[in-house]
Amino acid sequence: MPLDRMIEKAYDLVQKRRVEQVGEGVYNVVGNHGTYIVAKKIDGTISCSCPGFIRRGRCSHSLAVLLTQKPDLLRSIERQINKPPERKRSRRERA
Repeated sequence: MPLDRMIEKAYDLVQKRRVEQVGEGVYNVVGNHGTYIVAKKIDGTISCSCPGFIRRGRCSHSLAVLLTQKPDLLRSIERQINKPPERKRSRRERA
């Protein structure tokens, strides 16, 4: 999955409040295909029980947990996602 799509999915999980802390450094994240356990270890590394993380070492669930802990990053992503698309300039405007 492309990184920008993963970021959008993670943002969506946070906005829909699908991330729930269930213990010290342990979270349940309700994804589109099930509920996964995301664990944040003492050294700061994160793991997720979903097949995507097991295959690629990254997933939207683990990123969603990070976003819940980094409000500045969440706001930055929110601005990018909600930014209106740039209008293409006409040939006349480019000349």
